[in-house]
Amino acid sequence: MTTKANATDDSFHVFDTTLRDGAQREGINLTVADKLTIARHLDTFGVGYIEGGWPGANPRDTEFFARAQKEITFENAQLVAFGATRRAGGSAADDPQVKALLNSGAPVITLVAKSHDRHVELALRTTLEENLEMVRDTVSHLREQGRRVFVDCEHFFDGYRANAEYAKSVVRTAHEAGAEVVILCDTNGGMLPAQVQAVVSTVIADTGARLGIHAQDDTGCAVANTLAAVDAGATHVQCTANGYGERVGNANLFPVVAALELKYGMKVLPEGALAEMTRISHAIAEVVNLTPSTHQPYVGVSAFAHKAGLHASAIKVDPDLYQHIDPELVGNTMRMLVSDMAGRASIELKGKELGIDLGDDRALVGRVVDRVKERELQGYTYEAADASFELLLRGEVEGRARRYFRTESWRAIAEDRPDGTHANEATVKLWAKGERIVATAEGNGPVNALDRALRVALERIYPQLAKLELIDYKVRILEGRTGTESTTRVLITTGDGTGDWATVGVAENVIAASWQALEDAYTYGLLRAGVEPTE
Repeated sequence: MTTKANATDDSFHVFDTTLRDGAQREGINLTVADKLTIARHLDTFGVGYIEGGWPGANPRDTEFFARAQKEITFENAQLVAFGATRRAGGSAADDPQVKALLNSGAPVITLVAKSHDRHVELALRTTLEENLEMVRDTVSHLREQGRRVFVDCEHFFDGYRANAEYAKSVVRTAHEAGAEVVILCDTNGGMLPAQVQAVVSTVIADTGARLGIHAQDDTGCAVANTLAAVDAGATHVQCTANGYGERVGNANLFPVVAALELKYGMKVLPEGALAEMTRISHAIAEVVNLTPSTHQPYVGVSAFAHKAGLHASAIKVDPDLYQHIDPELVGNTMRMLVSDMAGRASIELKGKELGIDLGDDRALVGRVVDRVKERELQGYTYEAADASFELLLRGEVEGRARRYFRTESWRAIAEDRPDGTHANEATVKLWAKGERIVATAEGNGPVNALDRALRVALERIYPQLAKLELIDYKVRILEGRTGTESTTRVLITTGDGTGDWATVGVAENVIAASWQALEDAYTYGLLRAGVEPTE
């Protein structure tokens, strides 16, 4: 399927509702500043419409529209205000909520309308005829005021199942009153792709209206349902960034747009925007303060990560053998995961990824494979600790471990005092550049105290370490052992302001495992800084 539609062409709409529907996700609480930032990201990405919220329903959304008009110059998107049809028994011209929509200044207004007969009678407490008049009056009034109008038919698919003729009459009324697009909403998220395609096809044929789709993800089919609607003739898709939304979420903007561009051959974004998709996805995740999903299609860090040795052998010949697209098309990268499943091809590809030339030394590659498998049997994991693997690989290539310091001893003391206070102190003794150094520090835990003592010991000799920051710390008790005697694996993530890296340590003592991971973290930080080893 191909089309010449693009971000400025009205023949196909990419409509984002992250700021309205996506904000209903549990755990998301957006400030006005957050909403403005997300709106800028979405406009940069090139969506055609950004639904900003419900002006008049709450002060935050009202403020957002006022500030967005002044603070954002939209390059690609049009701002959309969301609201309901007028109240039963009134008139749109006198309805306060309709006036608030007009006062928002948004050039496009989306009205939510009931299309399920039971919702009309039980939720609105009005007649089916009056509901149609509410749709007709509100759409006509907004059109007379010079606004573009879209209509969301709430609970459409459930309403269609219950009373198909009435559900279609709501679509027909909105269309005849001047709504540019009528959106069929799977509000409860219970539909499946074949059902959506059949209903959309029938409604287009019976009403002549231009249709859109709004799919919730309760069956895990929101993206598939959205594409099924497009297959049936829908030319307007409503999505949210990263699939944020109420309950389990909405159709995810990024896989929908990627499918339209890369699988359907449709041009729905500005030139070059698709390559920004991974960055935009992660940037929005940062604003809403949710960790980006590592396994999200297209944009997750694991979306193009390969672990099995069989896959690696094929990828070495041709990456397309185990990848459905080139990850660079969506701004992502291919990653090779090194584990006990690794074969020679995995190690060779990982070395290439890290910029380490292994040449044609089969013996070297074989040693690395054996070493990885041996270490993973002990409990190490390198698929989540690239930095520790790179140090291991460089050690094999260079014939010796890369060292900037040599540890003589360390100790950590945790003291529980009678007055209820606690103290944690660590002492490290090490050698660096021919000098023996002893340093002591306190911390809010024994690992933090060790980290501080190591920093105190080395910063004078290696000032580059001042930039290092411990970002994350994870402990796992390995299977197959018993209680407090279990072997422990520690993963530490460290950053220097320009990037971060993960290191691993394994020992029967959690503090000893932590020390191993800290040693690797500092060693890798100095390697990144371009410091030559001295030990």
